[in-house]
Parts: sequence; structure tokens; C-alpha cells
Amino acid sequence: MADNVVADQGVGKKNKRVAKMSWKKWLALLVILALVAGGIWFAYDYSQLRKENKELSDPQQAARQATAALVAEVGAITNLPAGETPTVATVSDVSKLKNQAFFANAQNGDKVLIYTQAKRAYLYRPSTQKIIEIAPINLGSSNSSNSNN
Repeated sequence: MADNVVADQGVGKKNKRVAKMSWKKWLALLVILALVAGGIWFAYDYSQLRKENKELSDPQQAARQATAALVAEVGAITNLPAGETPTVATVSDVSKLKNQAFFANAQNGDKVLIYTQAKRAYLYRPSTQKIIEIAPINLGSSNSSNSNN
């Protein structure tokens, strides 16, 4: 019985201490918790930034990732040739391309996906997520000696 009284007095002292904490102590505790939470958030953000910088430090890897993301985006809209990685180009000056039928409706910033094996080209507008034009392509053969045989 005496043990219960002693235990109850210990719990009562803790509750009184918490209740007796002034608003300044509560504010200090809140500021400390906010600083700890902010530190954790900044550490996480910093680690994510380092990871991204490491990925982007290799330009070829960054280009492969960008191409894969673009192919996935366009592949969700239409069927793309399988088993081939396209060559990707960006339309930067549409005025130079207006005389070509494929680029008649092109805008600056459009992406061109060129599949050389499938002999297809896709003009894609990322801003509207629409395919503007699909056309067959003719890439002249590198063997021009077949007329002499």
C-alpha cells in the first residue's frame, strides 16, 4: 500500500511539472521542435539534390533519361516502333522549317522523334501533349554502288 502512495506521488509531481511550465518554456520547446523538423527536412532535400546532381553530371545519362521519358509520354498516346531508341530533336526555329510539309504546323519547342529502322518520324507538342504529325521518312542508303553491278 505504501508503494502505491509513493508511485502516485511521483505521477502527480510529473503532471504538476507539465502544468506548471510557463508559456515561455512551451514556446522554447515549440521552437526547438520546429528547428529539428526543419533540419530533417533540409537534410532530406539536400540528399535529393545531391542525388539529382549526380544523375545530371553525366550528360549522356541525362539525355537517355529525357529520351526515355519522352518516349513513354508519346507512347501513351500512340503506338511507337518497338525495339528502337529514337533520335530526338527539338524545333528551335520554326521559320526555317516552314517550307517542309512535315513541319507545316510545327511550333518552337516541339519534339521530333525519328525512328530510322522503322522509317517513321513523329512531331510531338509537349505543351498540349498531342502528336501533330506522323510521316514516313526516307534516309538515302549509304550503298550507292548498286547501279554498277
